[in-house]
Amino acid sequence: MAQKSPKAVYTYQQALEALQHYCAYQDRCHQEARQKLRELGFRGDEAESIIVDLIGEKFLDEERFARTYARGKFRMKRWGRYRIKRELKQREISEYCIRKAMEEIEETDYLETLEAELLRRDRQEKKAKHPYLRRRKLANYAVGRGFEAPLVWETINRLGL
Repeated sequence: MAQKSPKAVYTYQQALEALQHYCAYQDRCHQEARQKLRELGFRGDEAESIIVDLIGEKFLDEERFARTYARGKFRMKRWGRYRIKRELKQREISEYCIRKAMEEIEETDYLETLEAELLRRDRQEKKAKHPYLRRRKLANYAVGRGFEAPLVWETINRLGL
């Protein structure tokens, strides 16, 4: 039977410093910070105390995290609002912070991104001979990326795809 290597034992201060570095590198949500604390062997009141310290020192800020996350996923991965909201909910972000995060996405940018994604995908979907099938594939693609179905169909019709 293989022996497990002993885990490093962190003091409260060492764990706090480790989490400060973890949160300074990139915005983190409370759930990610708690997971990191569990990996370091901290649970319960001790872990919550570290979380409170991190919030007090502005290393953790859920609204800032939600805004950054929404901005990044929309601009870099070109995700729609539904997908971003779902991912934020999975990270246990409050409804208030999710609403604030959605403010980061300008309506004109959102529509331009949807159009660009549909046009890009349409060039790839030329294989589908039947126009209905191609339109359906385009709509499924955009909805799968998190765009709202009525908006997707409106855009497909407006672009004449």
